[in-house]
Amino acid sequence: MRYSIEKVTTLIGARRIGEADANIGWLLTDSRSLCFPEETLFFALRSERNDGHKYICELYRRGVRNFVVSRVPDGLENYPGANFLKVVDTLEALQRLAERHRDEFGIPVVGITGSNGKTMVKEWLYQLLSPSMVVTRSPKSYNSQIGVPLSVWLLNEQTQVALFEAGISRPGEMQALRDIIQPTIGVLTSLGAAHQENFRSMEEKCEEKIALFHDARVVVYDSDDETVSRCLRKSGYAGEKIGWSRQSPNAAFYVSRVDTEGTTSTIHYMYKGAEGCYRLPFIDDASLGCSFACACVALHLGLTADELGQRMAALEPVAMRLEVKEGRHGCTLINDSYNSDFNSLDIALDFMNRRPDHNGRKRTLILSDIYQSGERPEELYAKVGELAAKRGVERFIGIGADISAQAGAITVADKHFFADVDGFVGSPVFRSLRDEVILIKGSRAFGFDRITELLEQKVHETILEVNLNALVANLNFYRSFMRPETKIVCMVKADAYGAGAVEVAKTLQDHRADYLAVAVADEGVTLRKNGITTSIMIMNPEMTAFKTMFDYDLEPEVYSFRLMDALIRAAEKEGITNYPVHIKLDTGMHRLGFDPRKDIDEVINRLKHQNAIIPRSVFSHFVGSDSDEFDSFSAQQFALFDEGSRKLQAAFDHKILRHMDNSAGIEHFPERQLDMCRLGLGLYGIDSRDNRILSNVSTLKTTILQLRNVPKEETVGYSRKGRLTRDSVIAAIPIGYADGLNRHLGCGHCHCLVNGQKAPYVGNICMDVAMIDVTGIDCHEGDSVEIFGDHLPVTVLSDALQTIPYEVLTSVSSRVKKVYFQD
Repeated sequence: MRYSIEKVTTLIGARRIGEADANIGWLLTDSRSLCFPEETLFFALRSERNDGHKYICELYRRGVRNFVVSRVPDGLENYPGANFLKVVDTLEALQRLAERHRDEFGIPVVGITGSNGKTMVKEWLYQLLSPSMVVTRSPKSYNSQIGVPLSVWLLNEQTQVALFEAGISRPGEMQALRDIIQPTIGVLTSLGAAHQENFRSMEEKCEEKIALFHDARVVVYDSDDETVSRCLRKSGYAGEKIGWSRQSPNAAFYVSRVDTEGTTSTIHYMYKGAEGCYRLPFIDDASLGCSFACACVALHLGLTADELGQRMAALEPVAMRLEVKEGRHGCTLINDSYNSDFNSLDIALDFMNRRPDHNGRKRTLILSDIYQSGERPEELYAKVGELAAKRGVERFIGIGADISAQAGAITVADKHFFADVDGFVGSPVFRSLRDEVILIKGSRAFGFDRITELLEQKVHETILEVNLNALVANLNFYRSFMRPETKIVCMVKADAYGAGAVEVAKTLQDHRADYLAVAVADEGVTLRKNGITTSIMIMNPEMTAFKTMFDYDLEPEVYSFRLMDALIRAAEKEGITNYPVHIKLDTGMHRLGFDPRKDIDEVINRLKHQNAIIPRSVFSHFVGSDSDEFDSFSAQQFALFDEGSRKLQAAFDHKILRHMDNSAGIEHFPERQLDMCRLGLGLYGIDSRDNRILSNVSTLKTTILQLRNVPKEETVGYSRKGRLTRDSVIAAIPIGYADGLNRHLGCGHCHCLVNGQKAPYVGNICMDVAMIDVTGIDCHEGDSVEIFGDHLPVTVLSDALQTIPYEVLTSVSSRVKKVYFQD
């Protein structure tokens, strides 16, 4: 749908500056995601840490002509042909436009909220309803104050039912989302602890979420949850209540029995007095609860019991995250082979397009037919072709009868079409995939998981899963303690603590980290060669690497006069002036650095009598910010640093950034945050103050190679260290000390998890294999084993080793394949 700029101006109550005609089809809040500038309306949103107004000039240069602003930029003569819609609050304007757009539709709209399971319910409802209805849904997890209006804007003339998530993190947020979504059907998924710190009680959080359903005709909820039932009664909700229950036969949807066999559940239910049954290809409690909610909505919307049974049995796992994997022949795979629709295609292409890749690799899209779009194929695939071209796709591979029939609509020059996956994988095109970034996007009905499997580089059955969403959550957690103007340095040395520096740095750059820090110049070069443009600090510069640092814009730490003099000579030789460096002061660590009292005058003198280098920042390290017992010493350290750094600043006219707080200090010493803070272990999910896990980033997993029964009194492993005291089942797993599994964890000193149960290490850990005791655990060869991660914190291993989590994380070998996840 398109709106004239005049209509948009009226809908949001703006004052228009500019007279150019325009039709708006795309809303933009993030300048990095621009695709169709001529039809884009950019909302210059303001936050504590950013201001969209500063991107107006760049977006105008890139072709955007329509802007919603709270202040009109200076020099309007520099923006001929532009329209500026001036409002008091740009976020409220975005929400109001989406609300007015929603008013145009008299269709069933499902609003989904809760602490857990929102995305699973939404995606499963899409799978259940889309074979017979045109469904518009929130992309991925677009459930915030910004994400919801962008989701609702996707409603169009073909939409027959809509599915929107609503997420809140504090009281007072749901009102705006309710006005935008205006659900006719409400779904409350399970309540949990997420964001509980912002609510006085679970009941207060429940009441806030239920506010979404105030005007809905139907509410679907777990009637076994006493808090939910009580809050719903208190709310005075007057519409139809469809509660599901495993306890009460009087419930609208009563689950009378659940039978489990292998990985499948059979659910027997009564819905409004009629018996029914469906099979679900999952057995965990969370999936069961989500299926009950989906069944209630689907049956209410008119699916028959037989249709529900057929479609429930075919439900696919919800891909909550895009997977980034190493592929064969120098390829990088972005796997989104779970669904195929135009909106999610745009998001996946945007994700691929925004990942910097300076190795000259081709960007390739493998796409299946798009089902149930509600559009004529020639119109749909013309839009697909335009989108692919705009997003920088250089090779297009279409699979399916519909997309092949519309080959002429695809404007990418290098394009190929196949009837099915078999035709593609048997073709020369498949064999020619080399040094490409490949987005695999399509329905599993086409068997796209086979493409992923064939293209994936299989070097080891042990993998490190890296959750980039958790990384961002940790970054934002620490930012929440910081003043908006305080900058942040993110430590990505030691291959980002084992998580993989390149992908981690790309994510941090995308989320506007001010600085990245690595140990040596070679680490910085790797980041630069992979498209990282963020400022990079070198914490341990080598004198042999000065030329490298100059060539790649890497900023060295300077901690001694010898290093300073050598760096000045090297810069002067290259004809370099004012090269930024970071002055390190030793306030008590006694590792590296200038003495803030004895040396600072000479530091200033030498810096003043040359122009090759210039101090960009001055910093020091707290010895014990992670422990209260060192607080008095920390105060002494800070006093020394404050004295020395102020003296340095006073000697120069330009701003010199001061920083001393590390991860623990950000939280423990907020008054010492100064101009910048350094985020290390906390970024990777470990609070060094108390060793608690924040959002886990890295999960090390492997698989069971072989199971064998070993009698009592037998021994397992080298040197007969693993003597058994009972008849045991021993599993061999393909991970050893060459992969980073410390030998001291062997002989029962620690355990891993097999199907959620503890399995201790038996005997000595070998170079490539370890043995674990799985006696009494229901497991099979090929089952997954968690070494550390979401369910077994890395701190359990570090405690067993009497060391720190850093050592465990950074010990993971480079031969362990990394798999990255991101929404």
